[in-house]
Amino acid sequence: MQLSIPCMQFRGGSSKGLFFNAKDLPADITERDKIILAAMEGAGHGDPRQIDGLGGATSLTSKVAIISLSANHQQTLTKSLDYLFLQVVIGKGKITTSQTCGNILAGVVPFAIESGMIPATIPTTSAEVQIINTGGTCEITIQTPNGFVEYAGTTKVDGVTGTAAPIICNYLNIEGATCGALFPTGNLTDFVDGIEVTCIDNGMPEVLIRAEDLNITGYESPIELDANEILKKKLESIRLQIGPRMNLGDVKDKTIPKMCIVSLPKEGGIINTRTFIPHVCHEAIGVLGAVSTATACVIEGTIANKMLGIGHRTLETKQFPASKFQNLISELSVEHPSGEFTVNLEIEKDEAGQVKIKNAGVIRTARLLSKGEVFIPNFL
Repeated sequence: MQLSIPCMQFRGGSSKGLFFNAKDLPADITERDKIILAAMEGAGHGDPRQIDGLGGATSLTSKVAIISLSANHQQTLTKSLDYLFLQVVIGKGKITTSQTCGNILAGVVPFAIESGMIPATIPTTSAEVQIINTGGTCEITIQTPNGFVEYAGTTKVDGVTGTAAPIICNYLNIEGATCGALFPTGNLTDFVDGIEVTCIDNGMPEVLIRAEDLNITGYESPIELDANEILKKKLESIRLQIGPRMNLGDVKDKTIPKMCIVSLPKEGGIINTRTFIPHVCHEAIGVLGAVSTATACVIEGTIANKMLGIGHRTLETKQFPASKFQNLISELSVEHPSGEFTVNLEIEKDEAGQVKIKNAGVIRTARLLSKGEVFIPNFL
């Protein structure tokens, strides 16, 4: 006999994963992780093919979301959900919760409605999602015109085939969510192995490096970069050394920080990127990786800010009568291998130049792929 557990599979942004109601999984973390690994990899724990499970054999398709109602859901008029993200580490037979995922987050509210956790409202449904991994909140609004989740629409997300209904994600309180500070080393730039880098965490710990300092153009395809062993050794050397300085400890077996190679934009964006997550080049860019990169672009002194492209013309500044002023920054286009990712930032900056990130907004899409039960081998 096999163990069966209710679950759904969603595409969220440019990722794909299994979604579970927390009440359907063991409270014990060790037992929970055994079940998740069995669902994703079957009996072959550590098999990079994931041939005996539902995983897709890449980091972008080896993701899991565990959803529950927040403790304060009944005390407020706002729908409030808790979201725990689990990344299955390909080929390692292990799970990490050290990061979150903004793409998978796009499926949280659709899952909550499809599973009966929260009701839909007409014409849209909004909920506050508490990001358990790193803290912070994301206000999410999805389309529910007839009291059901609408997946069809005209919104295009680069890196995803076709179009779908828009999902509006507004991130709050994610500055320094994992590392404890926006610039966790205390510097706008650092030097590692003689190479200048910027370390930043606005929702995703990231190390930004100029392509020219790595002897590449920055416009190579992910396949070309994955085949460049010299480049990957350089990136890993920098990552291992800078990890402790970013308050992440030993990052040898961690999926953070991400390594983001930046170059001048070519398609009218604010910057061009190639991101390693952390050892394989992303075919696009992660949601919160794009947010961290865009944030670095608008703060003077970072290596990204020194490379602003024509996209910086979209920046607007409004002066307020108090001692502080706000920069309202819209449509910051971050270029990546399969297109671009638009980030909206609202920052607050005082006369001393200290920056506070108020919120970061992005638009994603999601689609329900399957609903039913996943069967776990009886070896558990």
